[in-house]
Amino acid sequence: MSSITKVALAGAKGNVGAPTLEQLLKAGFEVTVLTRPDSSSTFPSNVTVKPVDYDSVDSLTAALKGQDALVVTITHTALGKQHNLIEAASKAGVKRFLPSEFGSDSFNEKLIKLPGFKAKHEVHEALRKAARETGLTWTSIVNGPFLDWGVAVGFLINAKEKKVELPDGGNHQYSATTLETIAKAIIAVLQHPEETKNRPVYIQDVAISQKQLYDLVKKYAGADGWTENVSSIDAEIQKVLEEVKKDQPDIRVVAFGSLKPAIWGGVEYNSAFQKLDNELLGIKGLSPAELEAVVAKSVPK
Repeated sequence: MSSITKVALAGAKGNVGAPTLEQLLKAGFEVTVLTRPDSSSTFPSNVTVKPVDYDSVDSLTAALKGQDALVVTITHTALGKQHNLIEAASKAGVKRFLPSEFGSDSFNEKLIKLPGFKAKHEVHEALRKAARETGLTWTSIVNGPFLDWGVAVGFLINAKEKKVELPDGGNHQYSATTLETIAKAIIAVLQHPEETKNRPVYIQDVAISQKQLYDLVKKYAGADGWTENVSSIDAEIQKVLEEVKKDQPDIRVVAFGSLKPAIWGGVEYNSAFQKLDNELLGIKGLSPAELEAVVAKSVPK
């Protein structure tokens, strides 16, 4: 595959999108940002901005003409929009598609069966089909939960309110990665197109258990006054399966309930990745001191 120099980015203002845009520009790529027509977002002068209609394949195809790669970092609630993007990228002659993956191992056979991963699995199937029938190739980046963001906003541990969930006791290891490292991995994929072609790549900054992270967070949020909730992964899965039977299931229950086994379910869910592409992509990981520094910086003050 010839080198990738022109990259389109969808979702440039999101948690993953913002650091990705920064790293793309730093690495010298020609960047085009796709935005909605009513967007008021602003970007650096060396970024080309193209308003698009995400519901129109023709609009997306026109915007993607001449692009070598498309990186999608849209929110999980809009994952279905990627089907139009895949079709448009194929028609426009885009070489590489990086879907909005950036999470747990949704290629794991057990996770695929959980309702919260249905949308991602459908995107995987659409990409495989496009790869068979067109010149489009793909790479999914699997990185576990966002380490810094997860501490900062209370997704992994609610340091602000001093609440922590310990699924199955909190002893299972899981892979976690900072937003900056994810952005750097995206750059590395674009720089290694052949080695990363038509497959997921697995990265992590650290493998850690919920108890280990809890101990670190307590050092900077204070050790007293915590509420601990020891939960059951099997019970969470059952809750999800019961929720989807309802006429109007709560999407939050389904989504977060499916994430719990993905992150904290242990070996059978590949929560701590068994094989890594860190070396290929130049991801060094965090030393114990660096990990503590990330946590210290991320704990809400």
